[in-house]
Amino acid sequence: MSEDNKLVKAIKDKGKNLEAEMSFFDHLEVLRGHLIRSSIAILIFAIAAFVYFDWIFDTLIMGPSKPTFWTYRAVCTLGNWLHRDMCFRTVHFRLINNEMAGQFILQINSALLIGVTAGIPYLLWELWRFIKPALHDKERKAASGFVFYASLLFFLGVLFGYYIITPVSVNFLMGYTVSPSIENMPTIDNYLSSVATLTLATGLVFELPILIYILATMGIMTPKFMRASRRYAIIIILIIAAVVTPTPDMMTMTVVAIPLYVLFEVSIIVSARVEKRREAKLNEA
Repeated sequence: MSEDNKLVKAIKDKGKNLEAEMSFFDHLEVLRGHLIRSSIAILIFAIAAFVYFDWIFDTLIMGPSKPTFWTYRAVCTLGNWLHRDMCFRTVHFRLINNEMAGQFILQINSALLIGVTAGIPYLLWELWRFIKPALHDKERKAASGFVFYASLLFFLGVLFGYYIITPVSVNFLMGYTVSPSIENMPTIDNYLSSVATLTLATGLVFELPILIYILATMGIMTPKFMRASRRYAIIIILIIAAVVTPTPDMMTMTVVAIPLYVLFEVSIIVSARVEKRREAKLNEA
């Protein structure tokens, strides 16, 4: 090859590299726009939560510590129907603040947590808008309900964590003492972090079918493997339920483990549908 041809080839290769680099940076610019809009939406929700913080703190954050909380009343009513004493003896405790700006930071952190939680659907929608152009028509149709189902599962998990796991954990931990001379007085940031962790973590755990759908689409997870691993999955689910619920009774752990197992079975169905769709494409090819 002559020197002129080598030079022309090098210029063309350099042009292709520059075009690829420009395309990459263009994608980053588009992603930045989606992230900025998502941040603005979360900020709007956070500002609204900051303004109405009195109601949020008394009703939502401190709800699991009050005997009038929905979960306690529902369980007590169920116990009356079964002629059993199932009423929760809610523990009255005091929150303390050992930092000068502790209560102000509490309001800011609470508002941000509410903003992130409420802004999850919009964040997922912006993520879907970013990914959608790279998908084929069939892939778009297959994943058209991504935002709806991911948001639905997340909020179902949040509700389950808030109304089931959190009150049981708060009732047990705040009532547990090793000596009558020790009084439980958690700090406000410790109480908020505990409620937020139990609630949001459960919301993320409920995204398991979405995760399995993505892994099955990539060919990493198959229904055959999941069915073969069912017994190990049950053990892992029981361990997670035991860790999430610090109460010693089996009843509470079972209440937490059942929805997790249902999610696992739903994930198997999702994986099987993805594999069936992939086999149909191969047969068409």
